[in-house]
Amino acid sequence: MSFKPMFGEGSIKARGDSASPLRSASWINSSIILDNRRWECREAELRWTAPHHLVVLTEAGHTSQTYVRSDGKDVYDGRDRSGDITFVPAGVEREGVYRDTKLSYSALWIDPGLDLPGCECAGDLRLLVNGRDDVIASLLRALCAETSPGHKPSAAYVEHLTALIMLRLGALNNVRRGEARREPLSRPALARVRDYVHANIGSDISLSELAEVAGMRVDSFARRFKAATGLAPYAFVIEERIRQAEILLGGTDQAIGNVAIRLGFSSQSHFTSTFRRLRGIAPQAYRTNFIPES
Repeated sequence: MSFKPMFGEGSIKARGDSASPLRSASWINSSIILDNRRWECREAELRWTAPHHLVVLTEAGHTSQTYVRSDGKDVYDGRDRSGDITFVPAGVEREGVYRDTKLSYSALWIDPGLDLPGCECAGDLRLLVNGRDDVIASLLRALCAETSPGHKPSAAYVEHLTALIMLRLGALNNVRRGEARREPLSRPALARVRDYVHANIGSDISLSELAEVAGMRVDSFARRFKAATGLAPYAFVIEERIRQAEILLGGTDQAIGNVAIRLGFSSQSHFTSTFRRLRGIAPQAYRTNFIPES
């Protein structure tokens, strides 16, 4: 299998080229896609433009030379190293030469039409090649760690991480944002959101869905929701699932795996690890303690 970006068009010329997908996942009708791959080649020339924003973390490996041009200007001449961050705004053409490539990387593709904090300014950000930022690297590693076989994080969680990454990229580009309002979400809007979460507790609830229920933009909703509840929306959804789990574990004899599926967890192991993290006890132990032997 030869290397080819997931989105876009252009030309790729390579010698000794091989690529293998490690994992891939998508959310919100493929508005956000995580693509993790391994790529090796002796030499490659790339000229590419994509309709999505692209954030890349070099997980491991190196090149002997990486040379990138964009808009007729030299952007980077050096090497790929573990921990490097690259950001390519949607619609920006890049020309690259890669030599003696042996890399494992994670690519986050983001639809520019996505209504998330930080995305509205992303088209104005500069192309970044092999920069260093511990915050973005940590966020991407967290997403990769959560996206393991048999476990797909919720859309709300992924939206939250994506917004943090885009806001961080904006901060690195010195993009100024207006002072965020901290006015709490109104009681009627909060009640609608709670009702929606309860009615769809077993579904993959996204941040954009909750914002639509509240009748506002995603960035305003996220700030005002946290001001009202003290929790980010995705954290609130998880907390509500765990509260419902406590009721089911204590009041029914449903199998733990069925409880996990009913409440929207991707697997029993995901449910168990989340329950233990938030309650300090495994679900089975919670059930045993709640209903002691007579």
